[in-house]
Amino acid sequence: MTRIKTKSVRFIAVEVLEKIEKQGAYSQIALNHAIEKANLNGQDIGLLTQLVYGTIQRRLTLDFFIEAFVNKGKKVEPWVRQLLRLSFFQMAYLDKIPEHAIVSEAVTIAKIRGHKGIAGFVNGVLRQALRQGLPDIQAIQDPEARMALSTSHPKWLIKRWSQFYGQTVTEKICEVNNTAPSVSLRINRLKTTRDAMIQELTEDGLVVEKGELSEEALILNKGKIIDHQAYREGRVTIQDESSMLIAHALDPRPEHKVLDACAGPGGKTTHIAELMDNQGTIIGLDIHKHKTKLIDDSAARLDITNIHTEVLDARKVAEVYKNESFDRILVDAPCTGFGVIRRKPEIKYQKTQADIENIARIQHNILSAVAPLLKKGGKLVYSTCTIDKEENVMTAQAFLDAFPDFKVDDRLQERLPQAVSETSTWNGKGMVQILPQDFNTDGFFISCFIKG
Repeated sequence: MTRIKTKSVRFIAVEVLEKIEKQGAYSQIALNHAIEKANLNGQDIGLLTQLVYGTIQRRLTLDFFIEAFVNKGKKVEPWVRQLLRLSFFQMAYLDKIPEHAIVSEAVTIAKIRGHKGIAGFVNGVLRQALRQGLPDIQAIQDPEARMALSTSHPKWLIKRWSQFYGQTVTEKICEVNNTAPSVSLRINRLKTTRDAMIQELTEDGLVVEKGELSEEALILNKGKIIDHQAYREGRVTIQDESSMLIAHALDPRPEHKVLDACAGPGGKTTHIAELMDNQGTIIGLDIHKHKTKLIDDSAARLDITNIHTEVLDARKVAEVYKNESFDRILVDAPCTGFGVIRRKPEIKYQKTQADIENIARIQHNILSAVAPLLKKGGKLVYSTCTIDKEENVMTAQAFLDAFPDFKVDDRLQERLPQAVSETSTWNGKGMVQILPQDFNTDGFFISCFIKG
């Protein structure tokens, strides 16, 4: 019986990197699929995750290194470029892997996937790099080009964010984008308390601590929550701390009727339900059926019954719901996602200036569609997980200009933690931009408006 040789972690990493770049797959989904298929152990999962995310995060830097050792005009097959990127990432950023092992493994993969000529080419490039050393990025004179290459962010984004925030803040954004995000959990206040959850998880060997931005937040420093009975039984769910602020910003009450206009996959929707003590009514809309299913599944796991989902484009809500039907409306709008680059590093290479403009138009159209549905005196929260001002404060201001019966809710600041008031960037008291480096969380924009 012929024994099939198991693919190495680096071989799998090249395949995952190919899939992400070639097919536009999300890094997390492609990585999880590869892990399940390969049936890897914990140590190998950690290495694969580090290799894939690290190589994507540092792609522009790695290409800069590669170009120093590959003749201009030479055609390099996409999978070979991914192999070189992976190898240069290990050389430049991983201290514990011996250089000879990096070269040896790369040559082996090249032989398996290609032929002797490709293996010789890969061997030659990597050995030349080891002999000569990697080129010095700090020698680049143009500060924006230097920052773009040293942090591996497209120059147009560096330029854009520098105009918004200045070069010093932009550099910090870029640096934190290349770090691993923390895992934060939200306790289900309908079923448990934060102290009780800390005790339960600690007794089972997980390492957790209280979060900073929400009274429901825990930071998971060690351990896997997804297989734990506390997760399966709905006492806890996974959600970023910045994201947890949205439900508190909305200020929902048990007697309210709430519209979550862009609800999938349901993290904020279920949080709103918990704050409403599973009373009142929440209508959760999403344009994609698979996302409304995720909301339903999450609500079922958490034993929440006041959420009703519907597959509907939020721009068409007037066709289904009457004016002044809702006490609260949340528009957690589709956006470029520039606040979650640590979780989806491929975003910074995929998005363009045109994408920002198109998405900003969609955001404005959604806000315009839902505005008539809010009761007088009701609150509308507009939020995004991006840091781009055109999608955030500029979209919010355009909405206020178009709907003079709405005003900024100056009491938003009172509903958010003091740390956010002191650290993050506020536009008045009713709009706040949280940057990734503020609290080591996702970047989020939160604004609240009251209908007069």
